[in-house]
Amino acid sequence: MTVLITGGAGFIGSAFVRHAVQSGLDTAVIDKLTYAGDLARLAHVIDKIKFYRIDVSDVPMLEEVFSKERPEVIVHFAAETHVDRSIINPREFILSNVGGTANLLELSVRHSVKKFIHISTDEVYGDIPSDKGSIFKETDCLLPNSPYSASKAGADMVVRSFTKTYGLPSVIVRPSNNYGPWQYPEKLLPLTIAKILLDERIPVYGKGENIRTWLFVEDCVKAILRLIQDGESGEIYNIGSGEEKRNIDVVRDLLKLLGKDESLIEFVADRPGHDYRYAVETSKICEHTRWRPETTFEEGLKSTVAWYLGNKEWLLRKKNEAEGFVKLIKEEYRKVNI
Repeated sequence: MTVLITGGAGFIGSAFVRHAVQSGLDTAVIDKLTYAGDLARLAHVIDKIKFYRIDVSDVPMLEEVFSKERPEVIVHFAAETHVDRSIINPREFILSNVGGTANLLELSVRHSVKKFIHISTDEVYGDIPSDKGSIFKETDCLLPNSPYSASKAGADMVVRSFTKTYGLPSVIVRPSNNYGPWQYPEKLLPLTIAKILLDERIPVYGKGENIRTWLFVEDCVKAILRLIQDGESGEIYNIGSGEEKRNIDVVRDLLKLLGKDESLIEFVADRPGHDYRYAVETSKICEHTRWRPETTFEEGLKSTVAWYLGNKEWLLRKKNEAEGFVKLIKEEYRKVNI
């Protein structure tokens, strides 16, 4: 089976590539190698895959890859993913996440792809009350609150339309917050770890009471692998661990693991459209594939911290790069004055 993975040099995409190779799949990878892509993540498998540096907006180049590789399965990770960046530059997210997905879908129909697996996010549902009885199901309405989540919801709808209109076999996957090794330090965990190592102030939005379900990246990609075989066309599957944590508690856990006190915490103004809580019902994927999360948050957090401590140079270099890039985007955004 030939699998074409988009965004395969990204955080979750690269973890999936490593598992795909280990599983014996004939693996081809597309990645634009933006700031968030890094071939270092694929160093151990690069000689076992076919890699193409391509933007999903480049239809002629995509056509060449589809014609050459003749993929049976597409696993589509490629996306702009950071909420703060989407607030600064919303147009880029819509063009990439919706337009890029549409390009891949059109080529998949033309080349008779057997299954298109679209990686979405739990953020498309919007936020949910803190009541433990409240949880998002795959049938719930989509109420995205940021340009990022709106662009992903739009992509979900385009995927659905290609299944209904053209008969393209597709599966939509909505994972909860992933964490683990190799995550780019614009996200909460790696950024916090980097700042702790440098004794810098750790910015926490609002009072840090926003709640997320934390899913170890290895568990996430194992679920997606199961869906290649067992996912039913036209279906949506939530993936989560059931482990909900407030952002402030995650930061405190990291401070404790790294032997620092809470004086480094700095509460900052909340960002616009900041969802309060995400929580997803996962019984559907468990029943359809017998998948279960294997890693507790405590285990995953210790493993993640250990990895970053062993890869400080990469972490701190990427952290500086991320902060510089966000500053540049903010300056450009002010010029446009949207």
